[in-house]
Amino acid sequence: MDDRYGTDVLAAGWRDRAQKQLPRVAVSRGLVVEVAADGFCGAVTGVGGGNVELEDRRGRKRLFPLGPGFLIDGRDVVLTPPAPSAPAGPKRTASGSFAAPQTRARVARPSRILVEGRHDAELVEKVWGDDLRAEGVVVEYLQGVDLLEELLESEPPSAERRYGVLVDHLVPGSKESRIAERISAGRHGAHLLIVGHPYIDVWQCVTPQAVGIARWPEVPRGIEFKVGVCRALGWPARDQADLARAWQRILASVTTYRDLDPALLGRVEELIDFVTA
Repeated sequence: MDDRYGTDVLAAGWRDRAQKQLPRVAVSRGLVVEVAADGFCGAVTGVGGGNVELEDRRGRKRLFPLGPGFLIDGRDVVLTPPAPSAPAGPKRTASGSFAAPQTRARVARPSRILVEGRHDAELVEKVWGDDLRAEGVVVEYLQGVDLLEELLESEPPSAERRYGVLVDHLVPGSKESRIAERISAGRHGAHLLIVGHPYIDVWQCVTPQAVGIARWPEVPRGIEFKVGVCRALGWPARDQADLARAWQRILASVTTYRDLDPALLGRVEELIDFVTA
């Protein structure tokens, strides 16, 4: 049978049950509160030692003890200290790997990664730069795979100095693939790894979605690729300065590895593993 008069009024805690439970609000910088006792109203500018500092619109500052006696938007609240911030998780680099702890600069390895041009080097640096610095790997550009044999003759690779080479348009039957096959079969092949992506230019390794286009345009034979791309997209292509601005626009659209085609991602990771083995 229900007891219409409730529990024993003399039981412990009966006064607390009769009191209204006020919402508890953790203070944060900029929170605007009013002091119920005297109407002082201001924004939180600091908290510590069990007190909160408020500054009103005239610049006057006063300290008040945390707890009840405050209003927010006309409602009674209890101010509490800020909630402890959760420990930050391990930071990730643009390539998706966990960032290494900050240490002194590392001396560069003798091994290195070679890419065909400046744009290739800038893209690799933007996504894998943190990883490469942590490993002490330098990226150099060749200005074309045609110059690779000359470099190998002047600075031959070895077991202590491996070369990983990233090549554009590495598809069966292409000029690039024939050069790569010949060099890999030669006397430097044991300390050399040549990999590549299937695209004509590294521009196409950035996903169209990242750049904000539907797809990369097809450029007819006989038209320089970058010029053809800019014209098809309605971008200026009068001179080298226009092409440089187009590349900066593309590069700025890349923030993480997710903005790159998997055909490039896997190859760069393969090269890093090779030169750091």
